[in-house]
Amino acid sequence: MTPAEAPRTATGTTAGSRPAPRRKVLISGAGITGPALAYWLTRYGHTVTVVEKAGAPRGGGYPVDVRGTALEVVRRMGLLPRLRDARIDSRRFTFLDGDGGIVAAVDPYALGGGAAGRDLEIRRGDLAEALYAAVRDEVEFRFDDTIDTLDQSGHGVDITFRRGGEHTFALVVGADGTHSRTRELVFGPEERFHRYLGYCFAGFTLPNTFGLSREIVMWNTPGRAAALYAVADDGDVHALLNFARPRPPFDAFRDPADWLDPVAEVFAGAGWEVPRLIGAMGEAGDLFADVVAQIRLPRWSTGRVALVGDAAYAPSFLTGQGTSLALVGAYMLAGCLAVETDPAEALAAYERRTRPFVTANQDLIGDGDALLFPTTAGGLRRRNEMLRALRTAPATAGRPAHSALTLPVFTPGR
Repeated sequence: MTPAEAPRTATGTTAGSRPAPRRKVLISGAGITGPALAYWLTRYGHTVTVVEKAGAPRGGGYPVDVRGTALEVVRRMGLLPRLRDARIDSRRFTFLDGDGGIVAAVDPYALGGGAAGRDLEIRRGDLAEALYAAVRDEVEFRFDDTIDTLDQSGHGVDITFRRGGEHTFALVVGADGTHSRTRELVFGPEERFHRYLGYCFAGFTLPNTFGLSREIVMWNTPGRAAALYAVADDGDVHALLNFARPRPPFDAFRDPADWLDPVAEVFAGAGWEVPRLIGAMGEAGDLFADVVAQIRLPRWSTGRVALVGDAAYAPSFLTGQGTSLALVGAYMLAGCLAVETDPAEALAAYERRTRPFVTANQDLIGDGDALLFPTTAGGLRRRNEMLRALRTAPATAGRPAHSALTLPVFTPGR
């Protein structure tokens, strides 16, 4: 019986066990990771505050995958039926050449290594909404606010918020994404932990006037790709423009609008629908642009401050595992805090038990071209040959990375 299924006492602990040490915990970030962590922490009796720089929960966003071990996390949360009702399940993935001709049309699961009918493809906004709904009545949310200063002392972590107020928490967790403010405050500049993967991207939504339905279409030339994701039979489509760049632009492009001219320059002369996408990018109200990168830290905690999800170990969208790692990491961190009375021992156990799973998934991306985004004519030719030969999901030798962790059951008091 899991903690979510076990009978609850009036104090919020699992009946028949020693109460877990109750802690006042601050989580920075209310995307996917923060609410997932808040859910498990409250189930173990902790008092949780979530601070989020956005003014409200964020909707929209690209489709995301929930696979392998992460499926068991959402099942234990009781969310699996709701998420299955909201699933997308793209029917096909069509690849185009530079002139817009069809190279190959394949089953999306054949590329991702998932399993049709079992793994989940879902709008990010639908997952975020489900997680927020599961905790909003038990957790204090501070929207339109951020951590201003953070100071660790023997009795806890002293926090001042940008909008005012000073509070002390027993534990602070950064769940605030790849460009984590919490990580910067405690561990230092992002560049120390940033593994650039050689690409930049811009994403946005636009009306579906392309006749697409529950499918993905991707146009490629060496070092350039444009994709459309149609997640329903009507409505908007999600566009992605991805391009190779030898060096990461650390000191530029902080504002998405700054990407407009560089992206347009990279895609000048492109065929298919790319000129139309470039025009729509400037009108999009949800433009998001960034580099494709991983975060790799030698440790995920120091003192009473810990990191989880992309803030600690972003794998990049090239792996398709960012959401799943966030859900699993949140479960493992909360569980270790539930069974260890000493926070230092709990945080060490969280890292020890979770890092091999994270590393296996981050290592899905090697040092060469990404499978879907070759940067050379030869690489593109080899990829296309592989796609034409691909009919069904390839057999996996051994256990796939997304299922490489058997999810433990944490029982406080044992």
